[in-house]
Amino acid sequence: MRTTVKEQVVLDIGGMTCAACSNRIEKVLSRFPGVTQVRINLALETAYVSYTIEEVTTTDIIHKVEALGYTAVIQERGTLRKLQSQNLARQKKEVFLSVLLCLPLLWAMMAHFTFTAFVPVPSLLLNPWIQFLLATPIQFYYGMAFYKGAYYAMRNRSPNMDVLVILGTTTAYIYSVYLSILWSQSSGAGDMNMTYFETSAFLITFIKLGKWLEALTKGRTGNALEKLANLQVKTATVLRNGVEIQIPIEAIHMDDVIRLKPGERVPIDGEVLSGSTYVDQSMMTGESKAVYKAQGDLLFGATLNKTGSVTYRVNKKLEDTALHQIIQLVSKAQSTKPPIQRVADVISEFFVGIVIIIAFAAFIIWYIWLTSQDFGIAMQVAVSVLVIACPCALGLATPTSIMAGSGRAAELGILFKRSEQLERLHKADTVVFDKTGTLTRGKPVLTDMIVFAGEETLFLQIVASAETLSEHPIAAAILEAARERDITLLEVTDFTTVPGCGIQAKIGGNIVMIGNGHWLKTNKVDVVLGLGHVSDLEETGKSVIFAAINGTLTGLLAVTDQVRDSAVQAVRALNAMGKEVIMLTGDGEEAARVIAKKAGIQHVIAGVLPDGKAQVIRELKKSHKRLLMVGDGINDAPALATANYSMALSNGTDIAMEAADITIIHDNLMRIPQAIQISQMTIKNIKQNLAGSLIYNAIGIPIAMAGMLMPYLAGAAMALSSVTVILNALRLQKMNLPRDRTQGGESI
Repeated sequence: MRTTVKEQVVLDIGGMTCAACSNRIEKVLSRFPGVTQVRINLALETAYVSYTIEEVTTTDIIHKVEALGYTAVIQERGTLRKLQSQNLARQKKEVFLSVLLCLPLLWAMMAHFTFTAFVPVPSLLLNPWIQFLLATPIQFYYGMAFYKGAYYAMRNRSPNMDVLVILGTTTAYIYSVYLSILWSQSSGAGDMNMTYFETSAFLITFIKLGKWLEALTKGRTGNALEKLANLQVKTATVLRNGVEIQIPIEAIHMDDVIRLKPGERVPIDGEVLSGSTYVDQSMMTGESKAVYKAQGDLLFGATLNKTGSVTYRVNKKLEDTALHQIIQLVSKAQSTKPPIQRVADVISEFFVGIVIIIAFAAFIIWYIWLTSQDFGIAMQVAVSVLVIACPCALGLATPTSIMAGSGRAAELGILFKRSEQLERLHKADTVVFDKTGTLTRGKPVLTDMIVFAGEETLFLQIVASAETLSEHPIAAAILEAARERDITLLEVTDFTTVPGCGIQAKIGGNIVMIGNGHWLKTNKVDVVLGLGHVSDLEETGKSVIFAAINGTLTGLLAVTDQVRDSAVQAVRALNAMGKEVIMLTGDGEEAARVIAKKAGIQHVIAGVLPDGKAQVIRELKKSHKRLLMVGDGINDAPALATANYSMALSNGTDIAMEAADITIIHDNLMRIPQAIQISQMTIKNIKQNLAGSLIYNAIGIPIAMAGMLMPYLAGAAMALSSVTVILNALRLQKMNLPRDRTQGGESI
């Protein structure tokens, strides 16, 4: 059977001017053999293309994009910012020179209006051929990009903004040349101030000015992603053959040994081999307090080494590091299209063609009925309609808001996998919390031991030994208690674990079972002796674990876990938003309610095994609740996958959790109401942009058809509409969010 190998490439696309451009590239590439998925982001000017390498290559895809009239290069580290800087410099230069050429034309315009007749205008500037010389470079040199774009758009039978601009400006330019020829043939004597060279020149200059301002403001929407990328260091000190050498981070290999000095950022993830230090991990965990690191501890790329010097071994490839995965998640979220974007896509698909028809109709009406065949006035009206109806703002309305909203979320350590979740999260009316590791710190402490048979130290030695192979937080608490007492652990064989129930192991020929009372009871262990102690322990919020040796109940252990500092704040903020909050746990009812009371949660569903949590979520959904499930991304995976929306807390070592739609990398529960608020504000912002764009055209086109808008003013208004959309999206970076009063770091 033939194996299909799939690849993905990210391309930086140049030459896109409006939504029609991005839609055309997306449609054409989607139909290209071997291409399985295409996502074009107009605001980022990028294309995310998935393809099968047996049918198509990256070069084929790039050639296809170039055949459409756009540029395409494979995105590498730093290339996007470099291309954007080069593009901004070129645009700035072109705008400056175009404005210089327009100034004499602006002076000549003073002779057109009675209210500016007092301004003296040199007769030389009123000569149509002088105006021709000034306007021609703007039309055909600085405006060449519009001609190229229009040519490729028409060749692919998909008209875009370039077509509208070229139709309008070329008509005004050619008609002005025609009038200049008539002036020369008549006598050439005197001045002529009725050409429209300034119309075409001003239009192109205003549009280029608008595109330059648009590029400047678009750059600001990607600031969060740039901040993340800038955290990555460029070089590292690697020990090879006993010699320290500086090499680029891209040249680092797995198992390389790196020397990390005080004040340096960690180049790449790894494990400490020698030395000790304190590391500021606030960008990864949100904790402002530096963390002590010594042999065996993990280091994460881009965190800051504060004091000591250490050597560490690289244990992750660059593309697998926590920071790189964060950047990838944010970038992918910004590149995906939310459902609301389909509205703009459908409109822009037919928009240009409809505008051309409207402009032509306006020309006919003015030329035949309203002006007695005055071509100049009819042409001005048609040009104004063509220019003011540009779909740029419509195309930018959604992606700029998504970029700004997801960027703001990323700064807070809230990572959305898809923009669809960013759009819809605010619709959740019920938030379901897992307890252990979510509402609580996930680091329980052994507080009580009740031994029914044997000596306490021997009991703890056997129980701790049995737990050595378990990864459960309770096992860690028991092992920590054994370490504090310097207890030597015994050899364990035949270890098995039953999720949500307990463990079984063999130690020195004895069968040891540790878990909840119900599980031991089903395994024919008499637990009656321990039941009398359970209520007293659970009333104080402790979880009780039963231990049996060779089928006989030997003792009880009680552990407690602290509620996170941010839990009370988060629950209070969610309640203020009108969200119902539920705690879902496998703990007993008594212990669960103590923790819930500390967190301020009224509704508790206790005694639920891991495989039963998903069923509880399904039952809650049946009552028409839209659920947001918050868990630790491990034991809660089935429930996370079942909920309408899912959010996982992460410790920074496994950012890309497959089960959850959203990951919080700071383990700060205040990020939950903040994420909901960001979702609400982002969708509100998108709707404002879309409505503003549509209203702009609904008002602007009739005004232009009525002859109340000069073409150059229409061009200025069109440019202003795009800039306005982007500036409105940028407000999301300053949005007011539920305040976080915990001590953790505020942002990445």
